[in-house]
This record gives sequence, C-alpha cells and structure tokens, in this order.
Amino acid sequence: MPHFIIEYSANLEEKIDFQPMFKAFHDYVISTGQFPIGGVRSRAIRLDHFRVADGREEFSLLNLNLKIGHGRSQELKQEVAENVFKILCDFMAPITDTSYCQISFELTELDPVLKFNKNNIHPLFK
Repeated sequence: MPHFIIEYSANLEEKIDFQPMFKAFHDYVISTGQFPIGGVRSRAIRLDHFRVADGREEFSLLNLNLKIGHGRSQELKQEVAENVFKILCDFMAPITDTSYCQISFELTELDPVLKFNKNNIHPLFK
C-alpha cells in the first residue's frame, strides 16, 4: 500500500501521460517515510462507457482513489490527501484550463481484518 487507481473517460486518452503523474504520486508518498516503497502501485482504467452532465462529447471525467493500509493518523491522512489532490490537479491543469473535466479524489483506508495481500517485492527494499 498505497494504491493509486485512476478511472478516466476515453476522451482523455490522448491528453494524459500517466507515467509522470504516477512517478509524482510515488515520489511524494515515499518521501513521507510512512509508506513502504515495495507496496506502492498505480494503474489507470479507461472508461469507454461514460456520461458526464448532459452528455456532451467534450465533457470528461477523471476519478482517483488512493487506497492505504490501516493505522495512519488522521493528520497524516489529511496531509497526504491534500498533497495528492494538488499533484493530481497540477497534472490536470492543461486539460482543465482548456476544456471541461470533472476531477474527483478519495482516500480510502482499508479494513485491517478484511484486506489480504501477498507481495514478494518488499524484501527488495529492506
């Protein structure tokens, strides 16, 4: 953890280079010292079927969900959420400055009992 999961409307496909955005997200959360590098991962899911507002073709959307493991303070979660949203908005500025796009973000803390994972990458960073 953490996991950055982006859903984006297909009409943004040619407008966003996700790798620099992902690098900025990773660099930031690792810099906090509160998240293990071996657990950080990002992905973007293109939405071919979507409708924004009244359905105009030029309207777009991007939703980011940041999932983190249980146990961080409310203060840290708020700081991380605010900084990640700023990074996201900075990357999206060329789009939002010239077209209509709904951007949303949510930080989700996963339940410690109901979350399962197996990760053999962690030992590489110890």
